[in-house]
Amino acid sequence: MALITAASAAAARAVAAGRPADDYIALETRDASPAHFLFKIESCSLLQNCGIDKYETNDFVAGEYKWKLIICPNGDDKRKDCDYISIYLAMGDTSFMPANWEVNAVFSIFLYNQIHDNYLYSLGITRRFLGVKPQWGFSKFISKEFLTDPSNGYIVDDNCVFGAEVSIVKKEAFAIECLSLKNFEISYKRDWKIPNFSKLLNVWESEKFIVRDHKWNIILYPKGEGDASGRHVSVYLYYYGSNTGTPSERVQARHTICIKNQLHDQYHKKTSTNWFSASINAWGWLTLMEIATINDPKKGFIVNDSCLLEVEISVKAVVQVSPLPIQK
Repeated sequence: MALITAASAAAARAVAAGRPADDYIALETRDASPAHFLFKIESCSLLQNCGIDKYETNDFVAGEYKWKLIICPNGDDKRKDCDYISIYLAMGDTSFMPANWEVNAVFSIFLYNQIHDNYLYSLGITRRFLGVKPQWGFSKFISKEFLTDPSNGYIVDDNCVFGAEVSIVKKEAFAIECLSLKNFEISYKRDWKIPNFSKLLNVWESEKFIVRDHKWNIILYPKGEGDASGRHVSVYLYYYGSNTGTPSERVQARHTICIKNQLHDQYHKKTSTNWFSASINAWGWLTLMEIATINDPKKGFIVNDSCLLEVEISVKAVVQVSPLPIQK
């Protein structure tokens, strides 16, 4: 059963007001002792007489890092926390750490119940430890009144025991993905005159061209491809990645491919919007146009054995994934 400290109501108000609520703490009990550290205080009643307002333990190791507990028996801020025990988890020796170090950890603080032989502990919270913020914890971990009540079992024979458990949040495979939306009203047009159309063999391929920093080209099968072979002209728009070296994973583009009619003011065209990527780098039409239609001289698509092909591309969105180095 969870015990919510008196600070929780104030914490809820702080969150609603947009302020940090580090005083909020939910406590539960368990039988298992903390995995990493135990700290015993003998003759607790003499703490105040000895003038110890703040005590830092020796370093202990958890998750390849050094840590320590900082205990303030009269509260961290005597004006606000004097009725509470303040306790914090802090980074220990950081001399071996690189510049601008950062450690993300989930930690719990423990208090041993000597009557029931179990532990009152804070539910694990995740915090980022930095050089400018090397400690996290609770200014109101537990009230002195509750702690010193003999019936509660946390101080027996004037002794009490605190503990800590720390788990490191490792970045095993971390990346940042960015979806960048584009003004797709701005389109790119390019056309080609394909000579000797009747003499083309299986495939005609355009040169690569750039649209919004991305490489593309057109591949046309004048005699069809796959199931459309011998019956339809097939055509595809191919994507070859970013021209800037940026690791673009996906590009969404609206594309129109058009066979121009050279005798009449009408075109044969098809339009589609698709996502292009390294794994799916081509979209188009297996049956763009019947071969009999394009080759019919009365239709006007082939004049002097030349075909006019046009493509229009509007890049609508770009997804970029930037991998970061693995950190512990």
